[in-house]
Amino acid sequence: MRLRADIFVSALLRRVFASGDFAAVEKKGAEEAGAIFIRQHFRDGLETLYAPAPQTAFDEGQAGDRLFEIRLLRGEPEAVRAMLERERKFDPDLWIVELEADELGDMIPLAKGD
Repeated sequence: MRLRADIFVSALLRRVFASGDFAAVEKKGAEEAGAIFIRQHFRDGLETLYAPAPQTAFDEGQAGDRLFEIRLLRGEPEAVRAMLERERKFDPDLWIVELEADELGDMIPLAKGD
């Protein structure tokens, strides 16, 4: 069974705060099953956008987990905003979480290859 979106986001925010960094919910989506997009802000003004990984990225035992892929690596904020705007038009129930951290470690589970 997959962890609810609101619980996943809440746990992510707590982990980021516990590491001494900052996080905020830019857009709250569907509490149970909303897609979660994560914007990582760097001190140099660039951003990385993490998006839900496609189902093909999951192993058989991971079907209920949340995995992410890097959609845009260290891009300009305008490019990230444009990508998110397209996603919002497609799925208005998505979540957008902003993180201000240079290192995320294992806070975001990435699909193999990312």
